[in-house]
Amino acid sequence: MPITKNAEGSEYVTVTDQEALDAFHFLSRTEGILPALESAHALAHARKMAPFGGRDQVMIVNLSGRGDKDVSILKR
Repeated sequence: MPITKNAEGSEYVTVTDQEALDAFHFLSRTEGILPALESAHALAHARKMAPFGGRDQVMIVNLSGRGDKDVSILKR
């Protein structure tokens, strides 16, 4: 178990594989960025949370890795 799980301010959430794939395709289409699948999971949750933020709020999602390495997995 990661140390951060019990740290104040940490929250662990889940998204489905389909939500992650949808986020992957969304970012690819809108920004031309192929996120790694791990980052696509984070992006999927950010997309769920975005409607609850105000227009004056900023949300940051850190993208790591390279999604071009995952393209062969996505073809299946």
